[in-house]
Amino acid sequence: MRHAPTRATRATAFPLDEPLDDAGRLAATALAAALPARCELLSSPAVPCRETAEAAGLSPDLDGALVECDFGRWAGARLADLDEEGARSWILDPDAAPHGGETLRAFAGRVGRWLDAQSGREGVTAAITHGGVVKAAVVHALRAPLQAFWQIDAAPLSVTELHATNGRWTVTRLNHVVGA
Repeated sequence: MRHAPTRATRATAFPLDEPLDDAGRLAATALAAALPARCELLSSPAVPCRETAEAAGLSPDLDGALVECDFGRWAGARLADLDEEGARSWILDPDAAPHGGETLRAFAGRVGRWLDAQSGREGVTAAITHGGVVKAAVVHALRAPLQAFWQIDAAPLSVTELHATNGRWTVTRLNHVVGA
């Protein structure tokens, strides 16, 4: 699940580790009803993920593998406000990091390793995380080319459901907005 909206998500800006806005906090109260009856609940340790869980009355275990991509000096900036050449290189080259943070390839690799570790576990796990993590997980699950990352949407407070069988992933639900 992607966390509820913050000021940065509403401004379509690169995320900051910032609190939910009032509307996001209210919307997050519907999250608990979207979870399976019995599941292990994990969360990124980032503020918007923890506050999404808190607003829903949930107490997840924190997992650092679920943090968003490190956007370096772009954190809080809008894509439209970036240097056009730097933005283009980042989108077209998965090994570029013009922002000084994590490359798309490194980020997607981190998420893929976490997802592969989950595939061997018993039971159901739900994770409150970030849009980029959801998109990277879907790309990994589908074994799609990394450029497919840019064609996937993960709306705030949306659920994406993946199932693993014998180490293979199936995408069951994608970008289902809670309460919609």
